[in-house]
Amino acid sequence: MQIDHMVVVFDAADLTAESSFWAAVLGATVDADDDWHRVQVDDRTVVAVQLAPDHVPPQWPDGPMRQQIHLDVWVDDFPAAHAEVVRLGALVLQDARPGDDFAVYADPAGHPFCLCFDV
Repeated sequence: MQIDHMVVVFDAADLTAESSFWAAVLGATVDADDDWHRVQVDDRTVVAVQLAPDHVPPQWPDGPMRQQIHLDVWVDDFPAAHAEVVRLGALVLQDARPGDDFAVYADPAGHPFCLCFDV
């Protein structure tokens, strides 16, 4: 089997909010269709968003709708990246604790992701 490419797809009730968030975080653009948005860097899809009108956000770390997948995004300047994702609409789920090399957030559709950094 030869794989041409692979992309992580987020379900979301609000395609524009979700794809715009990830485009801003990744320095990308959005190629939008009615029920599918591609977030692209240099014409390469890095993540996509699929319309899911009944999407229920997962609850991190516990809950009836548990996390099933998340992204780790490595950053050089954690304080700046933290401020930027929060400004863009991320919700802080867990601040970086002493000795940790990550903090946990939820994107606009509630999908957990981590900003990771070198300690």
